[in-house]
This record gives sequence, structure tokens and C-alpha cells, in this order.
Amino acid sequence: MAYGKVLVVEDNPDILELVAYHLEAQGYEVVRAMTGENGLAQAGKTAPDLVILDVMLPGINGLDVCRKLKQQEATRSIPVLLLTAKSEDTDIISGLELGADDYITKPFSPKVLVARVRAVLRRVSEDKIPDAATVLQVHGITMDTVRHEVTVEGEEVAVSATEFAILKHLMTNPGWVFSRNQIIDAVRGGNYPVTERSVDVQILGLRKKLATQGRHIETVRGVGYRLRSVS
Repeated sequence: MAYGKVLVVEDNPDILELVAYHLEAQGYEVVRAMTGENGLAQAGKTAPDLVILDVMLPGINGLDVCRKLKQQEATRSIPVLLLTAKSEDTDIISGLELGADDYITKPFSPKVLVARVRAVLRRVSEDKIPDAATVLQVHGITMDTVRHEVTVEGEEVAVSATEFAILKHLMTNPGWVFSRNQIIDAVRGGNYPVTERSVDVQILGLRKKLATQGRHIETVRGVGYRLRSVS
């Protein structure tokens, strides 16, 4: 029985088959696409649980594919894992700001790739489990943890799965200061191989999306972040 359906969008056939081989060996159903255009079509047609998306694609590049996936109602909630040959900021930050949930750089270990896939799918699955408190409200920000919705002053805000998890953690503990590593541990589990810079980018994205209420996510210099407590 398959553990989930993964759409892999990669123009290099050797890398595509390498990724597919290791995912299928772990029980995942794999849908293949070699162009951004075909990836978008397959995402709408097959409704995958996760998209692994190469950034450097011919035609529509991976960042544009990610943008389109997050703009369309039918594919907005599908988590995206970026696959990039660049290990430094520009593409990674751009992808995370567009709503991608994670990234892995080439060359990569197939074991690490499978672990990242499992982590993203597990986090999305856990987000769907009802909490004791299904609605959180702080500073005009309302989060419905069952519907996976965030609204600011009554207006719905589109956030990625990772942004949702971070905001949920901060809203559950208003006034508490968390280091970047504590945030990583809370939303992804301990020893997760992601940089502190990624947390900064996710926080920046949240502040922008929350508009005027974003100011309540405070930077505590030398420590980390907190959601300002309600007076």
C-alpha cells in the first residue's frame, strides 16, 4: 500500500528516476513530470500529497510553478519541496517566500530526501488532527486549526504549511520567547537539517502576510522570536 502520492517535477531524467526509485522503494506512489507545464497539469489532474519541484526547469521555471500552485485553489494546500542546485540564499529564499515548505540542495543523499518527504507529509497530517482548542485568537489574528485557516480582522490569509505551524506555535504560547532552533524543533521535530536563516525567512513572510498585525511577532535580539502577549 502506498504511503502517499508524490509528484516529482525534474527535467534531468537520471535525477528524476533516482528520486522516483527511492520513493517507490519506500512505498510512495510517484507521478513524473519533466517540465513545469506538465508538472502544473499533473498537479491538477492527480492531486498529489506532495510536490518535489526542481527550481531550474526549462520553460516555466520551478519558482513560477510554485507561485502558480499556491495561487490556484485546487493546489494551494499541496506542500512543495524545492530541489535546487544552489545552496545559497536567492532561490531558496524566493521559494520559501512563495509558499514552499522545504528545500534540499543537489547533490543530495537519497536517504535525506526520503526523510524530508516523510517530515513534510507527517507535519501536514498532524496539522489536520483536531486540537483541544480548535480556534486561537490573538491580536486580531484568528486561526482555525481544524479548517487550517488564518484570518486577520476577518480577512482570510493564505499561509504555507510551515508558516501555519510556526504561527500556531507562537499563538499557543503568546509572550514566550523561542530561539530559532526551538522553533525548528517545535514545528518539524528535533535534529531537523534546516538552517536558522530559513526560520528568519518564514517569519518575514508571516509578518508581511499578517499586514498590520505582523508587528506583534517580535524579534528578541540575540534570542529569537515571540508573539507579543495580550495585555
